[in-house]
Amino acid sequence: MKNLSIKLKITLWYTLFMTMLIIIILSLLISISNSRIISNAKDQLIKAVTQSITEIDYEDGYLEFEEDFNFLAKGVYLSVYDLEGTLLYGRTPPDFDHTVSFQREHVRKYSTNQSTWYLYDHLDSIEGYGDLWIRGISSQTQGDTAISVLLKLSLILLPIFVLCVALGGYSITRKTLLPLSKMTETTKRISSGNDLKTRIGLGKGKDEVHQLADTFDHMMDRLENAFENEKRFTADVSHELRTPVSVIITQCEYSLKKNQSKEEMNESLTIILDQSKNMSNLISQLLTLARTDHNQQQLHLETVNLSELCEVIVEEQSYHASERKITLKADITPNILMQADETMMMRLFINLISNSITYGKYGGETLVSLKINGNRIIGSVTDNGIGIKANQLDKIWERFYQVDPSRTSLKENGVGLGLPMVKWIVESHGGKVFVESVFGEGSTFSFEFYVN
Repeated sequence: MKNLSIKLKITLWYTLFMTMLIIIILSLLISISNSRIISNAKDQLIKAVTQSITEIDYEDGYLEFEEDFNFLAKGVYLSVYDLEGTLLYGRTPPDFDHTVSFQREHVRKYSTNQSTWYLYDHLDSIEGYGDLWIRGISSQTQGDTAISVLLKLSLILLPIFVLCVALGGYSITRKTLLPLSKMTETTKRISSGNDLKTRIGLGKGKDEVHQLADTFDHMMDRLENAFENEKRFTADVSHELRTPVSVIITQCEYSLKKNQSKEEMNESLTIILDQSKNMSNLISQLLTLARTDHNQQQLHLETVNLSELCEVIVEEQSYHASERKITLKADITPNILMQADETMMMRLFINLISNSITYGKYGGETLVSLKINGNRIIGSVTDNGIGIKANQLDKIWERFYQVDPSRTSLKENGVGLGLPMVKWIVESHGGKVFVESVFGEGSTFSFEFYVN
């Protein structure tokens, strides 16, 4: 049985079950039919004997019998005996023994070497003559013949019916399990050819198999996206690290040359230090994001004054903004307190503000807002920079995605990790993050937290 397919197992079980059920039903029908036939035969025997009494008269010293008395009604033999057991009138089966004793008002069975009979004796009194025995005899063979015909018909129809059940069950099972076969073939193609784009594609359906196939296709969509993100992630990390590593190697080789002045040496070391810091920052962000993917990044919650923290970050970022002639403004409500991870909140403000400065318009302005409205803390960073196209708004939260591909230098910290980090920080604190942007006019990144 272990080597049989599921289709054959279900078909065999279903056929065996239906066969047993049919046999049981036929057995009950035959048994009930047999009982019914015997009961009907006995009822007809009693009825024939009872009705025959009206056909016997006694006139002028003689018994007279109507012509219908001798008629073999429905296979019943009728005969009349005196009290001594002498046959006076009627018909009996050829092999019947007339010496069989009489039993009043009782249907009984009598067997000979050739046949089996039902007997019914009735004692009745004829006016002017006296008592007479009226005996009715019917053959059991008629009932047996009917049962035999029914049994033979059942034996002929049973194999045909079982065959139809087996073929029908196999057809239904095959159609039902066909999607599973398609799933198996699809899985084999994916496994052998590494083609994650292959789908089962059963279409719409509400049964369990269609739901399973649909779930499988959704799973493959997620796997494909995960593998594509992994490939893009690896390629982007390699690209972002290649430039600073090349710079460091070049500066080291240059510094190792002879006849280098102290000023040239210091300049090379400064470049190496800057690139190393940028690489360290990139690796730190990657490690943090990697921990978030595996739910290993722990938040150290404490009461944080977001207003003071935001003011400090705005002041620190002012120098960076002044390099691009950007005016950095703040509209911060004092003493907004929240249970949060202070380090993560610092990253939130730094990433949003530095992002607005990096992509802001030269000589433009950035407005940092932090307010409280009821049980909501609402913050936003607005710039009048290059803006974001509508078809790119959903992609900016992806790692290493950049609106302006030309800005991929580690020198500007523009590696496309800041916004994914912002999204995780906000959501890990139970908040929501939003973006509104008009291409060529500027962008607004906002977030909100709920406080008790």
